[in-house]
Amino acid sequence: MALISWYVNFETPFRRHPGGIDTMDLALDLVIAPDFSGHRFKDRDEYGHLRRLGVIDDYLDSQMHHASGRAIRMLDDQAGPLAAGWPAWSPDPAWPLPLLPDGADQGAELLTPYRLQP
Repeated sequence: MALISWYVNFETPFRRHPGGIDTMDLALDLVIAPDFSGHRFKDRDEYGHLRRLGVIDDYLDSQMHHASGRAIRMLDDQAGPLAAGWPAWSPDPAWPLPLLPDGADQGAELLTPYRLQP
């Protein structure tokens, strides 16, 4: 199967809690051509809507711009996860399977409720 594109998903850092992990997708994504010849941002409208709603404040927006700039520099330098060789990478078969911690199958209360106000 041929690589269709590279995909950079921007989200806030995950937060662990006893029942799992909370994440928040920031809607904006970077789609990169398989041969690194170009890129485009996907879902700019949705990102703008989250900005207007206040879900993404000025601080988070500045962090987003920093992170997207870093991703584009990695693309330009073909560094980090965009370095040569990644499409052929696979984990060492000798590695043990990861195990979930005790209680991971139990529900948990949200630490911070996510509510969008109209």
